[in-house]
Amino acid sequence: MLGIVLAGGEGKRLMPLTADRAKPAVPFGGQYRLIDFVLSNLVNAGFDKLCVLTQYKSHSLDRHISQAWRMSSMLGQYITPVPAQQRLGPRWYTGSADAIFQSLNLVYDEGPDYIVVFGADHVYRMDPRQMVEAHIGSGAGVTVAGIRVPRAEARAFGVIETGPDGTSIERFLEKPAQPPGIPGDDAHAYASMGNYVFTAEALLEALRLDAEDPASAHDMGGNIIPMLVDKGWANVYDFAANEVPGATERDRGYWRDVGSIDAYYASHMDLVSLHPVFNLYNADWPIRGHVPPLPPAKFVLGGRAYESLVSAGCIVTGTVARSVLSPDVVVEDGAWVEDSVLMDGVRIGRGAVVRGVILDKHVHVPDGAHLGADLAHDREYHTVTDSGLVVLGKNEPVH
Repeated sequence: MLGIVLAGGEGKRLMPLTADRAKPAVPFGGQYRLIDFVLSNLVNAGFDKLCVLTQYKSHSLDRHISQAWRMSSMLGQYITPVPAQQRLGPRWYTGSADAIFQSLNLVYDEGPDYIVVFGADHVYRMDPRQMVEAHIGSGAGVTVAGIRVPRAEARAFGVIETGPDGTSIERFLEKPAQPPGIPGDDAHAYASMGNYVFTAEALLEALRLDAEDPASAHDMGGNIIPMLVDKGWANVYDFAANEVPGATERDRGYWRDVGSIDAYYASHMDLVSLHPVFNLYNADWPIRGHVPPLPPAKFVLGGRAYESLVSAGCIVTGTVARSVLSPDVVVEDGAWVEDSVLMDGVRIGRGAVVRGVILDKHVHVPDGAHLGADLAHDREYHTVTDSGLVVLGKNEPVH
């Protein structure tokens, strides 16, 4: 078994959070990066030979993998970032399929029977072993993970149309206006999760044919999967059937594509309620990441936080409500932080107020400043989404 994680995403819709980093390296949940979720799922499942294909602004991602994901070389384990190597000429990856095609030396070196290809920027828990077992048992060339979503919402995804058996894939549709229902569940459609298990021979053949097609966009979901569907070699794996150890009924089957600022923010708010929609506190299937060597969080002079995640190194003298504080955040006396996401090293000055705000690393909110209260003013100087979220990039000054 060889695992390939596609981590080359540019993440334009997450700007300004991706101004200085690749999308999978964007911090999430206080002490994680987005890539930590897929790597945790694969490592928890016992998959310990993983290649992470990178491209855009990959320095912080490479550094994070080297610091947080050290495997045992003595046991032949590795998680290694693989930049665009230009083995086939002086060009970057032209798509996710081309990224794998240009990196086939990794496959030839390992000689796997099966190849797991997962995306790097979704928030979820999953036991990939169960999907691999279903794939091997089916004899398919590829198995695509599908999540059940209401048909009206499925228009935003790649949609899987199955045969009457509910397993074999008959068509793979990109953002269809009329998503097909699931046999026996007409109210829902299968949306592709961007996670695939391939029989090695089928993937190699498909990549070869795709590379020879000048009209192809060389995309996994747009070209490789439809090619294997046309051959009758593709099956769907129902994510609802996946049983994760330690999952609660409330967070069972949770999966979020955090491809936009609003989705990124909403996923954070899923973490902070009394009974969270996504529970980070599952010791049976932990989300692993890099925890910096900082002292415990401290609350002083009446400082308080409720329905919030507060990371190591934080000092809270003001009030924090329904927010996520990453390591080394300081909230000074009289400050109010509400419905916000604060990344490493953020400083909230005395009497400052931030509401509905995402602050990237090392943003300093001056004493008495307000963010999120006067959106017309905030729009003059900062990024404000259509829903009214105020977003400041790394080290961005507050006006």
